[in-house]
Amino acid sequence: MKFSESLKKNCYFQSVYKNGRSYANRFFVMYVLENNLEINRLGISVSKKVGNSVIRHHITRLVREAYRLQEEIFNSGLDIVVIARVSAKNVSYHETEKAILHLGNLHHILKQ
Repeated sequence: MKFSESLKKNCYFQSVYKNGRSYANRFFVMYVLENNLEINRLGISVSKKVGNSVIRHHITRLVREAYRLQEEIFNSGLDIVVIARVSAKNVSYHETEKAILHLGNLHHILKQ
């Protein structure tokens, strides 16, 4: 069962940045805003400062997969934007998953 979709439009990203709350750890910054929908929308941002297109796309895939495998424990009705920091360049999948869950705990958006 699919609980989320991608956040694609710039105006949605800007709304989450402006009105949402953010928490950060070593690898990522996560912004969260309620969207009044039944599903979550996930947006991922990786700057050119992090690396070339291969590295940026790799980080994007890691974050998307880490979220996808854990999405049933996230609350519904949220816009989530994950921003990769430069230190995420050499991160493994398990570190990515751990960092995403850590940020989810900080935001109190994980089901108990």
